[in-house]
Amino acid sequence: MTQVLLGAVSLGLLWAIMTIGVYITYRILDIADLTVEGTLPLGGAIACVLITQKVDPYLASFIAMLGGCLAGLCTGLLHTKLKIPALLSGILTMIALYSVNLRIMGMPNVSILRMSTVFKPLTNLGIDKNVSAIIVGFVFAMIVITLLYWFFGTELGSAIRATGNNQKMVRAQGVNTDTMKILGLVISNGLVALAGSFIAQSQNFADVQMGTGSIVIGLASLIIGEVLFGGRGFYRRLLALILGAVTYRVIIALVLKMGMNSNDLKLFTAVTVALCLWLPQGKEMLAKFKKSLKKEGA
Repeated sequence: MTQVLLGAVSLGLLWAIMTIGVYITYRILDIADLTVEGTLPLGGAIACVLITQKVDPYLASFIAMLGGCLAGLCTGLLHTKLKIPALLSGILTMIALYSVNLRIMGMPNVSILRMSTVFKPLTNLGIDKNVSAIIVGFVFAMIVITLLYWFFGTELGSAIRATGNNQKMVRAQGVNTDTMKILGLVISNGLVALAGSFIAQSQNFADVQMGTGSIVIGLASLIIGEVLFGGRGFYRRLLALILGAVTYRVIIALVLKMGMNSNDLKLFTAVTVALCLWLPQGKEMLAKFKKSLKKEGA
């Protein structure tokens, strides 16, 4: 049971970086970006192919992140320059990335078993693989949220946040909202690809289908984090995303341990997201119901 929980926490910390990327588009830019379903395997594909070519795994992960940035740039240009709706722009890029990922790997999957990864230096010291993944995932997740906290406090970062809140007001201030959207999508998909590279190295292979359902997983982690751990302050909200991703993975591990069929995981995730999204409205309905009871009692 301990190993199951350690595995869930390690996977949650790696997926947390992807959740932060989803947060940038979904919450800050107010865009449901489906590019991530192609960007996640893109990051894994680039990293694994480079590792098979004896490239340093940290450098391979960085290059994978740059590949994700390019994917986000494509979605941003489709949306802002060609005036294609954001949702459809993400779908188009996601579809295109399926072929791109196959081209990069040359086959549906690439194995890096017994090759050097970002976790190898720690495992060589005798540290358990799951613990190594926890250390690497935690360190990089904290680096990411610290850098984002700093960036979104700058003038440029504040302009991106303002674009998601009120585009007309931002344009009235002379800010190019198209550029802000593109930049937000670039950062978001770069983080998703970075997460994809770490996840692929953790499981020792990249697969063209590994991004299927990733947007739902990201949203589930995001909503759980906001509902259970969210609060005032931007840094605390970013930290809640990490806790939400870990909590989601622990929940999944526990329900599988209890005997749930793995084929039902997607259904379970969809129901979880739906319930979490409804929860704020449910609280309002409960509050109104309590008020009505008090009035009747009076």
